[in-house]
Amino acid sequence: MLSYKLEKFEGPLDLLLHLIEKNKVSIYDIPIFEITNQYMEYVNAMEEEDLDIVSEFLVMTATLLDIKSRLLLPAEKDENGDEIDPREELVTRLVEYKTYKSLGEQLKSRQLLASRLLYKDPTIPDEVSKYEPPVNVHDMLSKVTLERLQEIYRMVTRRQVDKIDPVRSKFGNIEKDPVRLSQKLALVYEYAQQKKHFSFRGLLQKQYTKADVVVTFLACLELIKIGRLTVKQEGTFRDIHLDWNEECTTTITREDMEQYD
Repeated sequence: MLSYKLEKFEGPLDLLLHLIEKNKVSIYDIPIFEITNQYMEYVNAMEEEDLDIVSEFLVMTATLLDIKSRLLLPAEKDENGDEIDPREELVTRLVEYKTYKSLGEQLKSRQLLASRLLYKDPTIPDEVSKYEPPVNVHDMLSKVTLERLQEIYRMVTRRQVDKIDPVRSKFGNIEKDPVRLSQKLALVYEYAQQKKHFSFRGLLQKQYTKADVVVTFLACLELIKIGRLTVKQEGTFRDIHLDWNEECTTTITREDMEQYD
């Protein structure tokens, strides 16, 4: 929560900054004698009861008197032989304070501007927000010319030609070996023996071509025929469930399966 004091200063640096601006002097070249006298006049006229606030102003008074006395003495020099300005540290503090004070005033102005703004949630009806203007076909095709269409056609055909592998395209069509019933019968036999209960639709989802589906169907019929599989269907067009019949003693060997080809 920001607090502002009217007709009072927020601290010794605020008072010093006020005196510098009042006398229209540069903050980097403070007339320390004149500013110190004016500062002490204000401190002597203070009627503040808070000892902490009074002590802050008294500490700054001592600082100003120290700078004033150092300016009366011969100039001090640093290791490089340059003169040391006793006001340098005070100037640095004043510049920092002025920067933060300026930022505070900007935040205050923004706070005042924000208090005058009102926000309202959008109340646009759905039929208005979802409205899309109708497409004007004439406008859309106004820039389409026969030359442009030919250019698009050539570009599309060129892409198709670029997709053709110049080497592999000469190999001809590669066809998959036909599906053998004996092999499919062995796979379904092993699958049913492991799963025990499965759906016919789930079995067909593992097939890749129409030939696989047809041969898988024939393999299931053969296993149903010899009693190795039992069929259940709860209704017309419902999924067909197949169960492995443990009571069936009929076995099919590899040699028997090869006879189906």
